[in-house]
Amino acid sequence: MKRQVSTLEKYSFGFGAFGKDIVVGFVNIYIMFYLTDILGISAAFVGTLFFVARIWDAINDPIMGMVIDNTRTRWGKFRPWILIGTLVNSIFFILLFTPFHFEGTSLYVYVSIIYILWGMTYTMMDVPYWSWLPNLTNNPVEREEISIIPRIFASSANLINGTLGLTFIYFLGTWFGQKEGDQIPGFFVYVFILTVIFIVTISLTVKNVNEAPTNVGEGIKVRFKDIWRILFKNKELLAYIGTILCFFLATQFLSTTLLYYFNYVVKSKHLFALFNALGFVEMFGLLIFPKVSKTITREKVYPFATVMIILGLLVLLFAGFIIPQSIYPVIIGTALIKLSFGLIWGIITVSIADVIDYSEMKFGQRNESIITSTQTFLVKTAMAFSGFIIGWGLALFHYVPNVEQTTFTQNGIRFLMVGMPIIFIIISYLIYKYAYHLKGDFLNDIVKTLNYRKKQALKEENYDDTHL
Repeated sequence: MKRQVSTLEKYSFGFGAFGKDIVVGFVNIYIMFYLTDILGISAAFVGTLFFVARIWDAINDPIMGMVIDNTRTRWGKFRPWILIGTLVNSIFFILLFTPFHFEGTSLYVYVSIIYILWGMTYTMMDVPYWSWLPNLTNNPVEREEISIIPRIFASSANLINGTLGLTFIYFLGTWFGQKEGDQIPGFFVYVFILTVIFIVTISLTVKNVNEAPTNVGEGIKVRFKDIWRILFKNKELLAYIGTILCFFLATQFLSTTLLYYFNYVVKSKHLFALFNALGFVEMFGLLIFPKVSKTITREKVYPFATVMIILGLLVLLFAGFIIPQSIYPVIIGTALIKLSFGLIWGIITVSIADVIDYSEMKFGQRNESIITSTQTFLVKTAMAFSGFIIGWGLALFHYVPNVEQTTFTQNGIRFLMVGMPIIFIIISYLIYKYAYHLKGDFLNDIVKTLNYRKKQALKEENYDDTHL
């Protein structure tokens, strides 16, 4: 099949993922630590806030998908929302890390409102971004190649945040604050820099990646009542939702508790930086995914990656008891985890396009934005549920910020960082194995059916043109 996307478009699209993930990745890694340890907000309140915000997203995200699918402009339906969402989200991202010297109830109210608005405006740009990906090409080989590019850029953004974030915050706080390592101004200035990167990278994506106009013809109008059919009568989408929700929960439990674990259990922030520095292994996993999936198929990649994640987590767990500040088990355990995360991210990114193809075959409509909105919602759902459990879990385990933690508290943090991810990654694999069927011959038949329909439609169109 002929290639349909230029090299400039591929990498411009991926560059946008770097900008948006350097923002959302920063929030994923640091927001709970920032709110509890720097602003002094109760961990239980933060967990509850995350949970409540995601209840709203359960309504907000699919509606945003419907709005995008119904958008008709000469610039397309994805690019306008990506640009608008980026600009608005940038404002709330900065406000989220600007406390304005509020205290007590006023601080709690301010953080709650801004966090919810940040999540809503992130949806405005994230849903159209990932919805655009399946529409860049219908060449299956090219689609797999393109799919890993934004994930690699996203992983590199998380690598920078996790490895250098605290260092940048410390030095920026020293330069712009009133004391050495002043964290509040350090966070603010670093967030401002990330915001500039966010806007510049997304602007390049919007400028360099072509999208066909959507203001030509009537198109298929998606109504609010159609959302139920699109989301809940597509059994493969439901299986996909279950698979990636559990995977996201595993990653969120790990990423959210990492800083607490290395700060209060292992007592080495340098090992936290080392863990994140090994993010390049995740990028390597993404790079090799197309070849690995061709060699042993996606069905075998998932269980292999699941086992490697569990082994990596157990290495970190036992090393934390025996040789807590040794770098070698951190390198080994993290490499196993990150490589496997890269492979699973590859499967997830490609599979959303397969689910959209299945929807087109079964219902006659692709509904890319509504289907892709589930991915945005699930990321935030995982953040919410894990944040809720971690927030209340820390309270239950008697966590107190900025002091030496008891053995009971340390073991609680260990369970949240190792036990919970193991539980959810196993559930994710079981759903993928037994409930998700878009693999092998079944998937190939869907692609052939859609290509046949398109050829027939083209023939009919040509026939009508010649007989006018």
